[in-house]
Amino acid sequence: MGKLLNLITPLHKMTKRNYLERMIDDKVHCMMKAKEYEFDYWDGDRRYGYGGYKYIDDRWKKVAQQLIEIYDLKSDAKILDVGCGKAFLLYELKQLLSNATIVGFDISKYGLAEAKEEIRGNLFRYRAQDRYPWGDKYFDLVISLGCLHNIKIFELENALSEIERVGKNKYIMLESYRDEQELFNLQCWALTCESFFDTAGWIWLYNHFGYTGDYEFIYFE
Repeated sequence: MGKLLNLITPLHKMTKRNYLERMIDDKVHCMMKAKEYEFDYWDGDRRYGYGGYKYIDDRWKKVAQQLIEIYDLKSDAKILDVGCGKAFLLYELKQLLSNATIVGFDISKYGLAEAKEEIRGNLFRYRAQDRYPWGDKYFDLVISLGCLHNIKIFELENALSEIERVGKNKYIMLESYRDEQELFNLQCWALTCESFFDTAGWIWLYNHFGYTGDYEFIYFE
């Protein structure tokens, strides 16, 4: 296994959340709507997801800069984002690495359509758990942020194996918990999560499925 990173946690902690309010707000209906991963999930009412996922200057630039430094990415690096959503991080990477080959995929038609025009042509609709259409170690870096906890445990093996296979370097961030309070908060807040595991459980799965890359967890404190 690789290193435990701290790239997304500072952004995650900037948002305040009312856990009980979400749990009692007709949550089953909200979960079903969120799992469509279309307009309501991204830019609809907050009860269905992000409540407006907009591009904010420099929000993802700092993360992009850190990735470039950590993985010593050159201007012509090849980078894949698994579950890229609106691909704002890929956009920032492309701004910093002008000759880079950036590729992203997601299951959300709306999310992909809302990506920055400059990179929209490098994005396509695909599932994280299917075999990826590239050769071994094709990418200098493969990232996946907030995606893999949204697939079931029997699908995780293939997703992790494919990320491992096509990437020279890998970094995955997902939701987890360290104690009962964080588990409760996560269960209240999560709308799309299919795999609830504590930190030790995720690390066990990473090792069991042969993932050797870096990782990060966000917690609902």
